Amino acid sequence: MKIYVPRDAAARALGADQVAEAVLREAKARNIDVTLIRNGSRGMVFLEPLLEVERDGIRQAFGPVAAAEVPALFEAGFGAHPKALGPTEEIDWLKRQTRLTFARCGVVDPLSLADYEAHGGLVGLRKALALPPEAVVAEVKDSGLRGRGGAGFPTGIKWETVRKAEAAQKYIVCNADEGDSGTFADRMLMEGDPFCLIEGMTIAGLATGATRGYVYIRSEYPDAIAVMEAAIAAARTAGLLGASVLGSGRGFDLWVRAGAGAYVCGEETSLLNSLEGKRGVVRAKPPLPALEGFLGRPTVVNNVISLASVPVILAKGATFYQSFGLGRSRGTIPLQIAGNVQRGGLFETAFGLTLGEIVDDIAGGTRSGRPVKAVQVGGPLGAYFPRALFDTPFGYEEFAGQDGLIGHAGLAVFDDSADMLHMARFAMEFCAIESCGKCTPCRIGAVRGVETLDRIARGDGAAVEILTDLCNTMKLGSLCALGGFTPYPVMSALTHFPDDFRSAHREAAE
Repeated sequence: MKIYVPRDAAARALGADQVAEAVLREAKARNIDVTLIRNGSRGMVFLEPLLEVERDGIRQAFGPVAAAEVPALFEAGFGAHPKALGPTEEIDWLKRQTRLTFARCGVVDPLSLADYEAHGGLVGLRKALALPPEAVVAEVKDSGLRGRGGAGFPTGIKWETVRKAEAAQKYIVCNADEGDSGTFADRMLMEGDPFCLIEGMTIAGLATGATRGYVYIRSEYPDAIAVMEAAIAAARTAGLLGASVLGSGRGFDLWVRAGAGAYVCGEETSLLNSLEGKRGVVRAKPPLPALEGFLGRPTVVNNVISLASVPVILAKGATFYQSFGLGRSRGTIPLQIAGNVQRGGLFETAFGLTLGEIVDDIAGGTRSGRPVKAVQVGGPLGAYFPRALFDTPFGYEEFAGQDGLIGHAGLAVFDDSADMLHMARFAMEFCAIESCGKCTPCRIGAVRGVETLDRIARGDGAAVEILTDLCNTMKLGSLCALGGFTPYPVMSALTHFPDDFRSAHREAAE
């Protein structure tokens, strides 16, 4: 009997380790031969810990399962039980997804290369090895893949710049410093399908002439660090990494580096400084990292999901990938649904769903049962969208047209009890704490922003004009997105929820 219990950090936080121990204990007590596989998460966090049993080649799901319920599952023969969900692939929340990047997450043993290959792994790498570098770059360009870390810059153009750069050494750097609140796609991919990221980075190296790569992972992700290091060691042993990738004579190798937890190191130039052993502060651009990046050499800096999307593009072709999405937003996007929702988790889908469909249908509305008031899209620096904008399609240009950001595609849902003036203050305070201090608009502006919002909360209506002017200065004058994007949550809260700011005046007057 094969039983799957996720080793994903979210599942572990909800008791997956205890469930796994209970499975082994119960199997031993009943003298049942059980193979326990610690897979990645399927992304349905609202059903974790999700236990799966393979029967006649079909995996049956049970969840959320507590350790105390395991004996009853054995007693029922993993059949009729209140926690039975039927075949995993038939669960509506999972069945409705378009899983390209996350196709193997939750399906395979994360550290089994044989499992990875059996589910389509390495097809893209082998195709890349058969093509000249410029053809690989062209495939990525034609796919329409854009940076999934938030900026949305065309991945193929960045690769092309590095490929054409003249240098004795080039690098591939994976930005796995996933710091946005409510986001977990990078971590889930690294813990559930690490060979996919390794394959994507290797393809990037072959395409650009880079022979060394680094995965910069935030220190708060010890499980992801451990899994990636184990996967890299296995890949090196199998000849996927090293002086001759799959015997091709072309080299690429990879290492993990842990960051110290600074939010600003999610910005590519701060990350590069940190990777070099320096303080994580923003660099002025130009020069671009694609020309002068890590150690002053041409460097591709891509997010985890950007790089992990490359194997399927090479395996199935640019036209296949480009057929999903809308406008200039092509392919799929892993929505990370969090906050006050009935169903939170990762939902991979083609660009184009409206915000209302995501919040009301997929997420199922609020867990509290109260009306949805706002949805923050794009992490702590993303704009707050009111219900009046829920018909906005999920796409880069479509969100930009509403003064919003897709960012890393994290969504945090709030019900009508949320105080938007308080949320605006949180954004400024967050920026003040996390600022690297390199530029004045961010370093000083965020501190003044907190003070100005406190004045508004005390009833100073004239301070609203000061806040607006301050946000404009930060947006236009900051060196990086930390200071430049902080005005998005502040101004969207002020624009769409003015009553929350006026009520503060009334309460102060009373």
